[in-house]
Amino acid sequence: MLRSYTKPTVALARASVSSRSIYTHPSFKLSDPSLLVSTGWVNGRPLEAQSGDTYNLTDPATNQTWHSMADLGVHETEQAIQAAHDAFPAFSAIPARTRGRMIMEMDRLFLQAKDDLAQIAVMECGKTLQEALGELGAASSVSWLMAGEAERNIGETIKGVEADNMRYFTIREPVGPAALLSPWNFPIFLPWRKLVSALAAGCTVVMKPSPETPVTTAAMALIAQRAGVPDGVVNVVTSSVKGTPKVGKVLCEDKRIKKMHFTGSTPVGKLLAHQCAGTLKKMTLELGGNGAFIVFEDADLDQAATLLVANKFRNAGQVCVSANRVYVHRSIHDQFAKIVEQKVRALRIGHGLDKGTTTGSLATQRGVERCVRLVEDAKRKGATVVTGGNRVGEGWHFEPTLLVGAGRDAIVHREEMFAPILSMYAFDSEDEVVRLANDTDMGLTNYVQTQNVSRAWRMFEALKSGQVAINTGNATSSEMPFGGIKASGMGKEGGYGYGIQDFCNVRTAALML
Repeated sequence: MLRSYTKPTVALARASVSSRSIYTHPSFKLSDPSLLVSTGWVNGRPLEAQSGDTYNLTDPATNQTWHSMADLGVHETEQAIQAAHDAFPAFSAIPARTRGRMIMEMDRLFLQAKDDLAQIAVMECGKTLQEALGELGAASSVSWLMAGEAERNIGETIKGVEADNMRYFTIREPVGPAALLSPWNFPIFLPWRKLVSALAAGCTVVMKPSPETPVTTAAMALIAQRAGVPDGVVNVVTSSVKGTPKVGKVLCEDKRIKKMHFTGSTPVGKLLAHQCAGTLKKMTLELGGNGAFIVFEDADLDQAATLLVANKFRNAGQVCVSANRVYVHRSIHDQFAKIVEQKVRALRIGHGLDKGTTTGSLATQRGVERCVRLVEDAKRKGATVVTGGNRVGEGWHFEPTLLVGAGRDAIVHREEMFAPILSMYAFDSEDEVVRLANDTDMGLTNYVQTQNVSRAWRMFEALKSGQVAINTGNATSSEMPFGGIKASGMGKEGGYGYGIQDFCNVRTAALML
C-alpha cells in the first residue's frame, strides 16, 4: 500500500505527435508539443488501435483537418476496463491525503500547461482562447475542492432513536472503476471535473471524450502520469463518431465498470441508462437544458442585458445552461430588446486564436446547419430577425442572432438550441411567466432578474430546475452542487459533500451494546 507520496521529478512518458499534425493556425504554438497527443492511453502507456485505424480532427473555424487521432474500438476499450479494474484495489487503498496530494500535483502541472491546453481546445471545438483559459481556471478550482473532499469523505456515528443500546456506523467507499463520458463543448472543464472527483473518492477511470475533442482528455492522462498517479488509474479511449456507439455500449454493459458518469444530450443519456440497466450501474447524468431567462420590470436593464449576452453567446451558445427562452415583461420588452441588440451587434466573429474575437465558431458542421434551420423555422412562425441570422465564412460560423416575436410552437422555444441565437418573448405577470418557464420536460437552470427580494425568493421556489440564478448570468461554481432535475439528469457534480458522493457507496454497520 502506498503510504507516502513524493512528487515526481521527470516525465514518465511522452506521446508521439508530430507525424499526425496536418494543419494549424499561425498562432498555434505549444511550449510542450508532447501534449498534442495522438493516441488513447491505457495502463500508463499510449495506445494505438489494433486495426491501425485513425480519424481526422477538423478545425471548426476553417473546416480544415489539423490533426488525427487513434480510432480505438471494442478491443481497446476492454483493455482499458481491465486496466482500471486491476488498478482499483491498490489505488482505493491509498490514504486520502496522499490522493489529495496527487490531485494538487496534477493541478500544478495542469496550470503549467494551461496555455497549451487552451490552444488545443480552441482547435478542437472552435471557442475563443479567452473562453478556453476561463474553462481551465474553473477546472483548477475543482482540483482544490476535491483535494480537500478526499479527506472530508467521512462516515457517521448514529445513536439508536428507539433502542438506547444500539449504535450505527456508516462508511463511504469508492464505488469502483468508473466510466467518464464527456461532450465537446467544454473539453477541459468537464472531463477534468469528473476525473479529479473520481480520484478523490478512490475510483479508477476509463475516460471517453467526444470524438471531436479527444486531445485535451488524452493530455490529462499524460499529466496524471507525470504527477505520479499509478499506471492503470487513468485510462482514455478515443474513437470516431462511427466507433463511439460501440465503445459506449461496452462501457455500459461491462460489469467491471461500476459507475457511469455522462454529460451530454437527454436522448443519449436515456440510451446509456437503458444500456446500463443490465448491470444496475450507479449513474450520474448531466443532460440537456431549456432554461428561461426572466427579466422583470424592476430589473437593472443594462446589467440584465450584459449578463444575458454574456450567458447566451458564451461558446457560441453551445452551453447546456445557456438562456434558451428569454421572457421580458411587456412594459419593458421593446426597450430591453434595443439594449440587447446593441450588445449583440458589438460581438466579433472570428477564429478563436485571433485577437479581438469574442464569438468563435460552432463546433460541428451539423451545429451550423441546425442554426440555419432554427432561424428559418422561427421566421415561418412569426419571428423578426433583429440582427444576425446568417452563416458566415468557410468555417462553421453563424452570426450572433436576436429574434423577437417567434411563436411558442417554434423550435427555438420548444427545444434546446445549442446555438448563438437569442429569442425574446413578452409576458404580463409573475404567474404567467412561471407557467411558461416550467412548461418543459427539462429542469437544469433558470435565471431571474429583479430587484424585489420577495419576488426573487418566490421565483427560486417556483421554478423547477436544479439551479436558479438570481441577478447573475452564472449558476455554476466548484463549491456548489450542480445538476439537473426532470429530463435534465440525475446526481450532482461539485459542491461540498455532493460531487464525491456520487462516486461512493455508503455502507452501514449496526452494533448492539
